[in-house]
Amino acid sequence: MPSDAANKATRREWRELGFFYDRDDQTRVWKLTSSRAGLLGFRDALLSYVADPRNALKSEHEHYGPYSYLEVMTWPEAGFDAHAIRGPLADLTRLAKLIEAKLATARPGSSLLIKEEFAPDSPYGLVLDLREDGFDPATADPLLPAEDGSHLDV
Repeated sequence: MPSDAANKATRREWRELGFFYDRDDQTRVWKLTSSRAGLLGFRDALLSYVADPRNALKSEHEHYGPYSYLEVMTWPEAGFDAHAIRGPLADLTRLAKLIEAKLATARPGSSLLIKEEFAPDSPYGLVLDLREDGFDPATADPLLPAEDGSHLDV
């Protein structure tokens, strides 16, 4: 069981990232959970990734979050799979714009799937789970005990 210090560090990293993520291999989706501002943080992460000239080459990648298994990767074809969210830089920019457009009209409680409009033949999809403003992404992590010491049931 992780120490209190490790749990605090993990909470801090989720809060700094702005959203919680998980990969569901049964439903074949990457799921990002947060408020509109938090989910737009993923859009911003994609745009920062694209703006970095070091990421122009195939297989360049960046890991995100406290567990570092969310990976954005430069790849010849756009897609989502169990390994990464990937594509050429132009397609990753397009994904950032799709995220922004979907969130523009969505209401908290909405679950937004991005697949067909980004990579229809992709084995996975991307789900944006929109929560209320002020949502704390650390509370969505089932591996963390609640800050009062009890375990979460999210």
